Amino acid sequence: MNRALPVVRLRVPTDEDAFAWHRVFDDPDVMEFHGGRSAELSVYEELTARQRRHDAEYGFCLWTMLDESDQVIGFTGAQPWPQDWGPKGEIEIGWRLGRAHWGQGYATAAAELTLDRVRAAGVSSVVAMVASRNERSIAVTRRLGMRLADVFTTPTLKQEGHCYRLDL
Repeated sequence: MNRALPVVRLRVPTDEDAFAWHRVFDDPDVMEFHGGRSAELSVYEELTARQRRHDAEYGFCLWTMLDESDQVIGFTGAQPWPQDWGPKGEIEIGWRLGRAHWGQGYATAAAELTLDRVRAAGVSSVVAMVASRNERSIAVTRRLGMRLADVFTTPTLKQEGHCYRLDL
């Protein structure tokens, strides 16, 4: 039985969202596939500033995700692939949620909104780069209808990853 997805709202990240992201992601479970430990506040300050630039330039970014009560629960969105390896020149979708919000459909609901927004911005396909052991994110890619396009090893952490693709 399919349950209804929760209501989520996406907004362009504010300066204050750097603090909220830092707080929400300060959990070893959340950071398991992102270096294994919490990032410094300065990482989120730079990330939110870069996302505001992406929104101004491309019409999309990694948006702050808010639940029904307007509480910051994570981010989701799209951005040009930021690395010098992998799917250079492509648009990557992604999501990260605070641990308390896992398993409730928020990532899927927000990713569906993201697909609508990038499609409206003229993007013709997206990729999702997911650690091969990240079963929760792989499940989201499946719910979005993405297909496995490539298997790779990350250059820094030497971990196996999957590149999922979806034509819009």
